[in-house]
Amino acid sequence: MDSPEQRRNRKRFPKTTKYSHFRHFPPVRSLLYCFGFFCFLYVLFRRHTVALPHAVTLSRLSSISSYQIDSDSVFHTSHKLPQIKIQATVSFPDHTLLLLSKGSEIRASNQLQCVYKTNNSGSGLDPDIKMSVLSVDEYINNRLLVRCPLPPVNFSSPVALQRRRLVINTAEDYEPTRFSWENLAYEAVLDGNSVIVFVKGISHRQGKESDPTRFTCHFGFGDLGVNRKYVLSSRAVSVAQEVVRCVLPRSMVMNPEKASGVRATVSFLMPRVHGRANRVVVPSIAKISIPERSLEVNKHQLCVCTMLWNQAHSIREWITYHSWLGVEKWFIYDNNSDDDIKTVIESLDREGYNISRRVWPWIKTQEAGFSHCAIRAQSECNWVSFMDVDEFYYFPHNPISGYPGPGALRTLVSNFTTSSSIGEIRTSCHSFGPSGLTSRPKQGVTVGYTCRLKSPERHKSIIRPSALDPTLMNVVHHFHLKKGFTYMDLPQSIAVINHYKYQVWEVFRAKFYRRVATYVADWSDKQNEGSRDRAPGLGTEAIEPAKWRLQFCEVWDTGLRDFVLANLGEVSTGALPW
Repeated sequence: MDSPEQRRNRKRFPKTTKYSHFRHFPPVRSLLYCFGFFCFLYVLFRRHTVALPHAVTLSRLSSISSYQIDSDSVFHTSHKLPQIKIQATVSFPDHTLLLLSKGSEIRASNQLQCVYKTNNSGSGLDPDIKMSVLSVDEYINNRLLVRCPLPPVNFSSPVALQRRRLVINTAEDYEPTRFSWENLAYEAVLDGNSVIVFVKGISHRQGKESDPTRFTCHFGFGDLGVNRKYVLSSRAVSVAQEVVRCVLPRSMVMNPEKASGVRATVSFLMPRVHGRANRVVVPSIAKISIPERSLEVNKHQLCVCTMLWNQAHSIREWITYHSWLGVEKWFIYDNNSDDDIKTVIESLDREGYNISRRVWPWIKTQEAGFSHCAIRAQSECNWVSFMDVDEFYYFPHNPISGYPGPGALRTLVSNFTTSSSIGEIRTSCHSFGPSGLTSRPKQGVTVGYTCRLKSPERHKSIIRPSALDPTLMNVVHHFHLKKGFTYMDLPQSIAVINHYKYQVWEVFRAKFYRRVATYVADWSDKQNEGSRDRAPGLGTEAIEPAKWRLQFCEVWDTGLRDFVLANLGEVSTGALPW
């Protein structure tokens, strides 16, 4: 029998066998656990560092090997960056517009840059330069709009977008289509069993219809630059100014929702040359959109549509005041604003003012934009007022009934809703001058400007969408109506529009940037200098005339000022809601 000492030695020094060397390795179960753990890490790592496929696609001839983008602020992203590519570019006189497919949302334009390539590699210039973008906005049909400055001399149009830190590989197999604004189908919208296509360059005649038999609409599927073929066609039924109405193709009539996102353009017959007619197809970036349908059972009695640029400082007063008069819905067409207008509109909408902001990047297309708005509003509104942000309805004091109360404008138009003949209500405009001021009035335009011209200038209209002519033709101030409908001139004793047209110079000089109407010369253009569309005595340069603050002052009119202070001011402090 072994002694206790021998048993202790056997435990301390086990007996050697042919399998004893395996004791130096971990057991099989431990190896499996380790292997599984490393597989988990590999999958996790792959998920968060997947290669970013063709995030922004560039021209085949103008591509760059890589560029950087800020991953923590450009995109709403959790684990990977969805694909975004440049579908097309449009060249405007003062900027370039990029249309991007929307794989994710770009949060802001802060630090986002446009990349330009040199046109002459041997010139000694940097191979590419970068300039900050002008704006970034969401757009219809799941697209994004990015506005870039014009390229410097000897550099190409923008070929990429860039931010810091995150490098995105470029794609060599795709070339974005480049368009000129002078000849382009730029919007398309469904209207019942017809499609409205908005086209630049087919007509330069204001207030005139064209022969629709010369025009045809064409429709295709796929993204721009990928599948440019048009597989369906339909006849035009009306053509006026920039608006072409075509019947909906038969394959879409039974299910019009299928038309959403379909590409659309227009072709037209050129005059015969040597006995042959040539058909020209207009380049297009237009995709059909379908107007949103209101969930409310009853239509709004009164809505407002406007097109604006950089009106963040004044839109709150305009909306607050007219909402008090009864406006229930707002359609704001934002024409390339670069101030804080989007934030102001969002704030007003949260306060319950029911505002719809539509990005409208197309310059000098106010008439077309109003036609587009009329289509959108027809399912939601009985009446739509088309006016500018510096125009305010005013109900003069009545010796018998006094001033009207809240909702007065809505009440006025509702009296004509059941009329079988009145399709438009026209109101005269009084133009106000600087009224002796040299800086913006702190209490707003309605209180600050109190001196005007004696005689009214022009008019603005409130229309019934159901009474509009199918051409949707308008001259900004009024629309063409269907046969059987007419307009009514509102007596000035009932209501007028105070048009704060000639404000202090720091505000007025912004008009020299560009005017929104299609057929009206810009202030800086040396044409039609004697037109009523211009300021009397003002030249074509943004130079303040002598005694500007005293001009356009023939009649002192404090009616609206007194009305606003009495009805909208805070009782204890007199503070106004804007």
